[in-house]
Amino acid sequence: MTAPAVAPQLFGERLGLAVRYADWLAGAAVERGLLGPREADRVWERHVLNSTAPAELLPQGARVGDVGSGAGLPGIPLWFARPDVRMTLIEPLLRRAAFLDEVVADLVLPIRVLRARAEDVTEQFDVVVSRAVAPLDRLVRWCAPLVAPSGLLVAIKGRSAEQELAQHLPVLEKLGATRAEVRTVGTGSSTATVVVLAFTKGRSR
Repeated sequence: MTAPAVAPQLFGERLGLAVRYADWLAGAAVERGLLGPREADRVWERHVLNSTAPAELLPQGARVGDVGSGAGLPGIPLWFARPDVRMTLIEPLLRRAAFLDEVVADLVLPIRVLRARAEDVTEQFDVVVSRAVAPLDRLVRWCAPLVAPSGLLVAIKGRSAEQELAQHLPVLEKLGATRAEVRTVGTGSSTATVVVLAFTKGRSR
């Protein structure tokens, strides 16, 4: 699958890995129902590039947890853009976790796959990321305990971000969010609208 012109700038020496991953998405991920049949022709713009947008929000060397990773989105492209971070893909469903294991093994990526529900994960991360997982109130209930003190929860949300944040803000504050904002991150075709939530204190379940 041919990479778009912006890809070399985003991925550098990992461009070849990104191309191979895009082939996995357009092939096995569609065949196994992890992506819809119409997604094969737009995996770069809609999935790979979109997933890299939060890269600028990740601290150097951060521990990053991708909750509800599915086919590896946003975690795998995000690692391609920021290989300094320590990425964990968190996915509860067996067939999706098996797909992730195959991709990580085939591409020899230093990425961990953790088959678990977010509610059952006991460790914490500097940044928790998600993409198209759940409404904000439910997402934060699941993910806030995974965010380390002074950490961030970054949810890729798109057009619904402002409305969803306004709707759920009182609940998010009760769940420990001390700062909440909608931001447009990334550049060019790799931009995305995200909700960024800060947590100054670690939370227990």
